Amino acid sequence: MERIEKLTIYLEQNPADTFVQHALALEYIKIGNRKKAEVLFRSIIQNDPQNTGTYYHLAKLLTEAGEKSEALEVYEKGIEICKQVGDQHALRELLNAYEDLIY
Repeated sequence: MERIEKLTIYLEQNPADTFVQHALALEYIKIGNRKKAEVLFRSIIQNDPQNTGTYYHLAKLLTEAGEKSEALEVYEKGIEICKQVGDQHALRELLNAYEDLIY
């Protein structure tokens, strides 16, 4: 819980810091608070749509929650963004996860 408290303080000091938001979301996942993680991932995508790694984590979270169609939409959007910004590494990860989910 100490990491969550520290990250929350950092985030209060700089609410637009997507790195801290992402780290906090991952900590929430570790303790099983998927809803708070989802809110943070969605905030990152809304405020920084080119943050390509977040699409993978949000879609994975949605998949685990049984929200397959929404997860596929997030993967598709992430794939589109990766192509636009030229992030080949994230693109490969998203494509692999997307294909795993549809097959």
